[in-house]
Amino acid sequence: MKRCVWLGLVGGLMACGSEQEPKACPGTEGASQLPTVVSAARSEAALTDDGGDDVIIAFRQRVFASAQANTDAFANEVTRAGGQVKQRVPSLNMLSARVSPEARAALARNPDVVSVSPNRPVYALGMSRPPLPAQAWLGAEPRPPPNTVGSVGEYTDGLKMVRANKVWDFNDDGVLDEGRPSGTGIKVCVIDSGWDNRHPELQAAFIGGKDFISGSANSLALDAKVDSKGNVLLWGGGHGTHTAATIAAQLGGGGRVRLGEDPNGTVGVAPTASLLIARVLNERGTGDTLNVIAALQWCQEQGANIVSLSLGAVSKNEAEELAFSQAKANGVLAIAATGNSGAGEVSFPAGYDSVVGVGAVTFSGEWASFSQYGQGINLVAPGVGVLSATIIGGAPYGEVAASGQQFASNPLEFSAVGAYSGRMVNCGLGSSISDCGEAATCDGFVAYVDRGGGILFEEKVRNAVRAGAKAVIIGNHTAEEGTGNFTLNGPSKLWVPTVSVSLESANVLRELMGQDVTLDVTGLDYTLQTGTSMATPHVAGVAALVWSVSPQQLDAEKVRNALLETARDLGPAGPDLNYGKGLVDAVEAVEHAERQLAPAP
Repeated sequence: MKRCVWLGLVGGLMACGSEQEPKACPGTEGASQLPTVVSAARSEAALTDDGGDDVIIAFRQRVFASAQANTDAFANEVTRAGGQVKQRVPSLNMLSARVSPEARAALARNPDVVSVSPNRPVYALGMSRPPLPAQAWLGAEPRPPPNTVGSVGEYTDGLKMVRANKVWDFNDDGVLDEGRPSGTGIKVCVIDSGWDNRHPELQAAFIGGKDFISGSANSLALDAKVDSKGNVLLWGGGHGTHTAATIAAQLGGGGRVRLGEDPNGTVGVAPTASLLIARVLNERGTGDTLNVIAALQWCQEQGANIVSLSLGAVSKNEAEELAFSQAKANGVLAIAATGNSGAGEVSFPAGYDSVVGVGAVTFSGEWASFSQYGQGINLVAPGVGVLSATIIGGAPYGEVAASGQQFASNPLEFSAVGAYSGRMVNCGLGSSISDCGEAATCDGFVAYVDRGGGILFEEKVRNAVRAGAKAVIIGNHTAEEGTGNFTLNGPSKLWVPTVSVSLESANVLRELMGQDVTLDVTGLDYTLQTGTSMATPHVAGVAALVWSVSPQQLDAEKVRNALLETARDLGPAGPDLNYGKGLVDAVEAVEHAERQLAPAP
C-alpha cells in the first residue's frame, strides 16, 4: 500500500511515498505495566524537607527498675527536645529519632548521652542481576522435601576451595562422615534480606527469624512475598537466601537446576548448622544502622554463636561499633564483608576490631578487583561467580533448540517466562514491524533479531511482538560478550520469552530461518552471584565447622584464632592488605581446634 499526501491545496498535487507500516497485531499496541510493586520496607534514613536528621542516640544507664523504663524516660527527653522517637533498643540503651540540628546539638550536650550518630544506610554487598519478574517466582510451587542421600555433584567450586567437604566427607561419597564436625550444635545468625521458606535447601536448617524491616510479627523474615490484594512485595530479591544457603544448604536438597547440573542442587559449608534469619535489607538491598544493631542484639538473645553480615556502609558509626564490641564481649563471633567498590579501605562493620573482615578472591586465588582492601581485612574467600540457592524460580534460564541442536542463551532482564515453538523469522535489526517481512503473521512465530543499529532492546522486542512474535531471540554481534547480559528496561505485559545468544550461535541460527525453533525461559532455584557478600558466608560456615568440633569447649576467640592462624597465605608472603591472613581453610582450621582440645601427652 502506498502512502499519499497532498502537497498543496491549489492544483491538487499529490505525492506517493513508500509503503505504510503494517498494522500491529491485535492486543499488542499497549505496553501496560505489571501489577503495582509495593515496597514493604521503611525507607532508608534520608533527609526530608523538614531539614532534620535520622540519628541513633546512645545514653547512659539510669536508676530504673528495667532497661525499658530507662529507655522510656530518655525517649521523653528526646521528645521534649523536639525530636521524634522512631525505634528503641532498650537492652543497649539506644534509640533512633528524627531531630532538628538544634535538637541534635542540645542532645549532644546532655551528660546522659554517650553518642549521637547518623542512622546511616547500609547496603547489600553482592553484585547480581535481579530475579525474574515476581509473578514468575511468587507463583512457583515449593519443591519436594530433601532426599536422604546427597551427591558429590552438590559440592560447589567455593565449597571445595575452602575444603569444607574434606572435613565432613573425606572419602567423597556424598554422605556425611559419622562423627566428623559439620556444624551440629552451632547457631549462625544471618543478618541480610531474609530467606525463601519454600526452598528445600534451607527448611531443615531454619530455627527462627525476625523481620526488622516490615515491623510485623513475621517470624519467617521472608525474602519474598505478595500481599492480600495481589500486589507484589519484593523483599530482598534472593540475596539473603543465597548467603544463608552458602552456609547451611542441605545434602540432597534438590531444587530446580540447569540442564546437566546435579539435581540435588548445592550443599553448604556447614550443612548441619542451625540458621537464625534477621531481615534488615529491603527490596533494593538497603537498610539502616539501627536495624542492624537491633538484629545483632536479637541474634544474641536467640543464642547465636556466629553472626554473618554480607552488608556494610562506607563510614564508622559510634553506636554500631559499640554494639559489635559488646557482642564480642558476650561471646559472639561476627563476620562481615569488606565491600565491593575496590577502594583501599574496608566497609563497616567489617572494619571494626571486633569483627572478622572478609574480602573476595577468584577460584584461582587471585584478588578480586572489586574487593575492598586495607586495614580491617582479615581473611578472603571465593566471591566471584559463586553458585548457591536463590528465591524459588527466581534465577533466569533460557534454552533454544533448533534442528536437533541446543544453543546456550541468556534471558533478557524482565523477559516473560514460558516456552514457545514455532517457525523462526528473520526480523533484521527490529527497527520496525516491517523488518519481520511478509513471513510474520499474527498467528505467531519466533523472531530472530540482530543486536545493533542504535536501537534499544525493548524497541526491537516491541516491534517483533507487534508483528506477531510469541518469542524473540537476540543475536549478539561481538564474540567477547558471549551470550550477553541485556535488559528490557522494565516490566510489561507485552513482553514474551526473550533470550540472547552468542555471535557463534547467531551465525548458525541465521542459516536455519524458516525452520521450527523452541525457546524456553524458565526460573531456576540456584544462581551465580559475585561480591564480598558471597565470600563472607564461606568464612561463617567454616567458623561453624570449627566450633562444632566441641561446642562446649570452644569459644568465639578460639574459633577466630583457628581461622586466622591456619589461613592459606596468598599474594606476598605474610599478612597483607589485599588478602589479610589469606584464604580460609576448613581442614587446617578444624585440625587446629582439635589439637587445642587434645589431652596433653
